[in-house]
Amino acid sequence: MVDTSVDLVILGGGSGGYACALRAAELGMSVVLIEKDKVGGTCLHRGCIPTKALLHAAELADAARESEKFGIKTTFEGIDVAGVNAYKDGVVNRLYKGLTGTVSSRKIQVVAGKGRLVSPTAVQVGDSTFQGRHVVLATGSYARSLPGLDIDGERVITSDHALELDRVPASVMVLGGGVIGVEFASVWRSFGAEVTIVEALPHLVPLEDEASSKLLERVFRRRGIKFTLGARFAGVERTGTGVRVSLEGGEAIESELLLVAVGRGPISAGLGFEAVGVSMDRGFVSVDEYCRTSVPTISAVGDLIPTPQLAHVGFGEGILVAERLAELPVVPIDYPGVPRVTYCEPEVASVGLTEAQAVEKYGADKVATLSYNLGGNGKSQILRTSGAVKLVAVKDGPVLGVHMVGSRVGELVAEAQLIVNWEALPSEVAQLIHPHPTQSEAVGEAHLALAGKPLHAHN
Repeated sequence: MVDTSVDLVILGGGSGGYACALRAAELGMSVVLIEKDKVGGTCLHRGCIPTKALLHAAELADAARESEKFGIKTTFEGIDVAGVNAYKDGVVNRLYKGLTGTVSSRKIQVVAGKGRLVSPTAVQVGDSTFQGRHVVLATGSYARSLPGLDIDGERVITSDHALELDRVPASVMVLGGGVIGVEFASVWRSFGAEVTIVEALPHLVPLEDEASSKLLERVFRRRGIKFTLGARFAGVERTGTGVRVSLEGGEAIESELLLVAVGRGPISAGLGFEAVGVSMDRGFVSVDEYCRTSVPTISAVGDLIPTPQLAHVGFGEGILVAERLAELPVVPIDYPGVPRVTYCEPEVASVGLTEAQAVEKYGADKVATLSYNLGGNGKSQILRTSGAVKLVAVKDGPVLGVHMVGSRVGELVAEAQLIVNWEALPSEVAQLIHPHPTQSEAVGEAHLALAGKPLHAHN
């Protein structure tokens, strides 16, 4: 039995956990970071980074096929899956090497193994116990399934399995039209697969503004991505060539693979949280606005708590906890003010309130909206992308939300975040001169139009 006492013991080395560790160490705390797999967690190894590498490869495949539209003659000979995976894994490995170097440089003790909370101030890993003045729970999430839907890793798969495929499937059914589902659908379609998405709610990316969902659906139809909305899963059976998925209502869809992308659940079972007195709700750890649990010496961050399951949210929560423990002044995270990006083609990016949320909060008579079509934006036409920038604002008041659809619009959401979080008026943003020709002009033009002085407004 080895006992180690430090200022901070962190259970989980994903985005929230390692961000907390890095900031705490920077503030002079001694830190033990416990991780059963690899530091970096889902985001680096099985989520954000590898999926976006696949999406970039997909973008290049589309560019190669469509190059003659730009006057460039090329030949497209297909997808070298081994080469794509080598590229993806190379990106992950370089970032992992850099992260481990940074963690080491901050003198953080990394413990490899599965940890279990055994007291309000201690985590046990094997025969070793790590005692801390404070404990942070950051155990992350797993890919959910549905009752009666067994994941076999071969024909019925999750995003974890999808990242390791050694081939492009001939056909895929994607169960779930949220972020994970539409991103993989986009990749596989670009790689040449036949793709069908089934979503139980009325729209794809259902948490986004309805206008964004409709724009994405329009482009997906053009790309040949099929989808069925408002349909629920009923059952699946294996066939000689793949699977047959039954939907409520009697429809059946056959495909080589079924990707289950119905969301992610918190990893909390069997880790001793409740036995120590940590309050839970449906598997999530309950926290207040400062990420404090019901136990004064324990905090929790990331996908383990019921906040948006985004890596950058985990970063923010981890930093907040470290600074709070160092007795620095901290401000609770304004979650609606956190930017969101879905990296399919076209991308969907947003920050702030949707139109429906704004109407619910302020009333329809006090909400103004404006949609600027990318058809009027020079750089978007150069890129041959379509979409729009939609603004939601209080009438004669600040901008409440910015919602964008189009190639590369994820790169525009940082400015949108400043506009929303600093409660800028459309007239104030309209004074800013955006560089030409860039897609950022679309953000500026939308605000010009909402301020009553449109320039290249194209409806």
